[in-house]
Amino acid sequence: MISRTNKTRLFIYLVIFILVMLVGTFGFMLVEQLPLVDAAYFTMVTIATVGYGDIAPVTTTGKGLAIVLIFAGVGTFVSLLANATEIFLERHENQIRLQKLQMVIGLFFSEAGTELMRFFAAADCHRNDLEQVLKLDNDWNASNYQQALKRLDRHLYKVEVEKIDIDKLREFIGKQTQLLVRLMESPYMLEHESFTDLLIAVMHLKEELLHRKDIGALPESDNDHLCGDIRRAYSQLVRQWLIYVQHLQHNYPFLFSLTLRTNPFDRSASIVVR
Repeated sequence: MISRTNKTRLFIYLVIFILVMLVGTFGFMLVEQLPLVDAAYFTMVTIATVGYGDIAPVTTTGKGLAIVLIFAGVGTFVSLLANATEIFLERHENQIRLQKLQMVIGLFFSEAGTELMRFFAAADCHRNDLEQVLKLDNDWNASNYQQALKRLDRHLYKVEVEKIDIDKLREFIGKQTQLLVRLMESPYMLEHESFTDLLIAVMHLKEELLHRKDIGALPESDNDHLCGDIRRAYSQLVRQWLIYVQHLQHNYPFLFSLTLRTNPFDRSASIVVR
């Protein structure tokens, strides 16, 4: 994202530049009796410090106006160009950072995220509803993704802990410790608040599971607590996954094809290309 400060500064410089151009153009039309095009042309070459010499003020008032334009317009013109260049470079850098961030997100889902969703989806009381929402195909467009995201926001993510192999989940998520720590250390995490929140939710669930030695002997109140931690991670996983899938469809069709064939919410999905 381009910083708000740069946008505001560019807007201010642009407004001042337009005002200087208008004052100069109509001023020269009035005092030098120049046509509109010639007046605008002379104002522009004066502000830009080009000064071809083909047009010059002949009246004292016109020369005074030219001096005012030089002092008021040259700095504004240079600042406008500098700020526009800065915004262009910032946008380019943002694109590079976003691309690297998407690679980090892809690594997470490849190594851990997709498998975690399989654990949680298997115990989701409303999995059938989720499968209808996330029935992806090659024909999906931006509107389909937006509608799906809205429906995900309304999904209850009601998970029955007893349907999850907690020991297996604890073992799997425990093996992802190094990956999660390395992802959190990535400098690109600050660029994506929602993904950072997802990693924090997964790491918190990992800690909750690893600190409980006998999962089968937990009271109902503690099961409810774990269920809340799972719902938090589950809901953020699904939403972030769908956003990432949209990115793949637009930028990496071959990765999108693999995602369709490993969709954790499509029971008919097969890695084998048919």
